Amino acid sequence: MLPDPVSAGESDESCALMPLQKAPSGIQGFDDISEGGLPRGRSTLVTGSAGAGKSIFGLQFLINGAQRFQEAGVLLSFEESRQSIVQNAASLGFNIEELVRSKQLAVEYLQTFPNDAETIGSFNLDGLFLRLELAIDAVAARRVVIDPIETLLTRFGNSDIVRGELLRLLEWLHGRGLSSVIIGETGQQGELTRFGIEEYVSDCVIKLDHRVEDQISTRYIRLLKYRGSQHQTNEFPYIISSRGIEITPITSVRLDYIASSERIGTGIEQLDQMLGGGLYKGSCTLISGNTGNGKTTLMASIVSAAALRGERSLLVSSEESPSQLIRDMTSVGLDLQHWIDAGLLHIWAERTTSQGLEERLKQLELVLEEFQPQLVALDAIGSLIHAGNQKATNTILIREIDLVRNRGITMLMSVLTEADHEHSTVVGISSILDTWLLLKNVEADGERTRLLVVVKSRGTSHSNQMREFRLTDHGPVLEDVVIGPAGILTGSARTVYQQKMLERTARQLAVIQQKRQDLDQHVAEVEAEMASMQKQINRESSQREAAIALEQELLAKQASDLLWMEQHRGEGA
Repeated sequence: MLPDPVSAGESDESCALMPLQKAPSGIQGFDDISEGGLPRGRSTLVTGSAGAGKSIFGLQFLINGAQRFQEAGVLLSFEESRQSIVQNAASLGFNIEELVRSKQLAVEYLQTFPNDAETIGSFNLDGLFLRLELAIDAVAARRVVIDPIETLLTRFGNSDIVRGELLRLLEWLHGRGLSSVIIGETGQQGELTRFGIEEYVSDCVIKLDHRVEDQISTRYIRLLKYRGSQHQTNEFPYIISSRGIEITPITSVRLDYIASSERIGTGIEQLDQMLGGGLYKGSCTLISGNTGNGKTTLMASIVSAAALRGERSLLVSSEESPSQLIRDMTSVGLDLQHWIDAGLLHIWAERTTSQGLEERLKQLELVLEEFQPQLVALDAIGSLIHAGNQKATNTILIREIDLVRNRGITMLMSVLTEADHEHSTVVGISSILDTWLLLKNVEADGERTRLLVVVKSRGTSHSNQMREFRLTDHGPVLEDVVIGPAGILTGSARTVYQQKMLERTARQLAVIQQKRQDLDQHVAEVEAEMASMQKQINRESSQREAAIALEQELLAKQASDLLWMEQHRGEGA
């Protein structure tokens, strides 16, 4: 026999001061919204409509308890045989037989009376208690799941007996310190439970709901009641995947991600200049624009730039197949197939209508875990509206942004707007965007030209100018701003204006060149004249030097003659 949760030596006062202990369920997301799990040593009612996943919830509670928290469990089933339970669990990747062999789990199938049976005299659950006690002792269980309780309670004709026996069952489980999950079913008129009693005698009540709105199926979970514990009271969507029930509550996402100051290039030098050096690593960028503006091409260019840096990218397409994307991008000089072969690019292409929004979010999470990209590009996010209404779409986009941003992954999104001035499609998420690039069309002189403008870029001294956005054989490029007499010039008008300016510049250069040639000629003539004059100067200088030398020689001779005559004057006398 398992000990009671409170020993005989503990006083009521000490017990009252102890915080409520929790038994973690191990179900992704549930322990967040329940602040730790189910109440330990108490009963929890899990109720809902058919197909909501009640039995899966109970099964995960037991399997996670055995595998992750070293708490053995007992599953008591009134509707499914042991073989059926084993097969159903195997489809979710759970090996119940192994847990049973290792005495971590006991599965008991208790077949109730046939439908036409009649109850005569008094009836109680003593036999059930004995069966449960043997199973609990066999594996030293700390967790119990009874599925479903209504099958058993329908055998009691008196509601007072139903309430009394149910209370006795829960007290019996509580007295043994067992964390129990009781599976219930909603009433035919939408009541929380069939008898209207189970929710009042349980310490925790969880409602699972399965709805279809606009032909879109979504499951929701809500904690209606939790004695002695704080918990979140909102409805949260969840999915049933190959790993069981998974919940990603938007209110559980904390705003504690790290904002990087590192910049990454877009592959377009002019765009990097407009953004003050590129995009911030780990930021979220939206590219919006009308049909044919080059949104997907711009995303593919940024993806290719990431691949050149050796970074992995995930490109999610909702409208084009991988083959079509590869072909179309090849026409503008972007070889996506090369990066796929190098293991640096993964394209996930799937219609948004192929699954619900929750399933799509969970699939994105699985791909992120498997591929581990540094950049994620979501193309045509507006198509999500086909899988839900505008509110649901905005909510799922916010959750996708948080899912990617909290991993430090750079994120790109593109959205189609009906007109260049139409921003209503992104109003619901614009406040959490880091950068917003708008591609728009200008029609003039019988042609259509693309323009790009930075609507916002947080933390960046970005350009407020419009640049012409062109798709070339070598990828997208941004042209420098050309301002003519009537304002910004684009397309053929820009080309013609630039040609005129080039011709004007060429003429000016020709005039300058002629002036330079004239100057050079004049300089040459002056220099030739100067050289001729220099020769004349040199010649005259030489002549004069010779004359001066001759005069000096004559004077010297005269002086010498006079000196000799003076010396020999007396000799003649």
